[in-house]
Amino acid sequence: MQDAAERALSRWTSFRPQSNLRAWLLTILRHLYIDQLRGRREIAVDDEAAPWRTLEAPRGEVDGLVLRDLQRALYVLPAAQREVLLLVCVEELSYSEASAVLGVPAGTVMSRLSRAREHLRALLDTGPARDPAQRAASLRVVGTMR
Repeated sequence: MQDAAERALSRWTSFRPQSNLRAWLLTILRHLYIDQLRGRREIAVDDEAAPWRTLEAPRGEVDGLVLRDLQRALYVLPAAQREVLLLVCVEELSYSEASAVLGVPAGTVMSRLSRAREHLRALLDTGPARDPAQRAASLRVVGTMR
């Protein structure tokens, strides 16, 4: 956060007064995060050794287990879907604000959000399929084209 504040203050002249300050700051924060990952060469956070995979919930707390499952499911989502989901659902940005932060059209934000919600719902209902054969086995033919 301190780096984001420093960068925002040093580049204050690039902020347009009629635009959304929150979206501008989140864009700066996102770019800093990506720069830090690149610097440490840790772009992939979906690996088996990720620290969030080994976190334990306190005993007797179901909420902790649900939160852990949600966190795991979030990191199974593709990065583009995860970003949109967090910006719109957690940060409560509008589609146009998320579009400005990510630098993509608003329609792309809506599409990614829809796919992310559907994917997350499936992951929380069934859990992630670790084996590609397992994932393929869950698909079935519903009808044929004539």
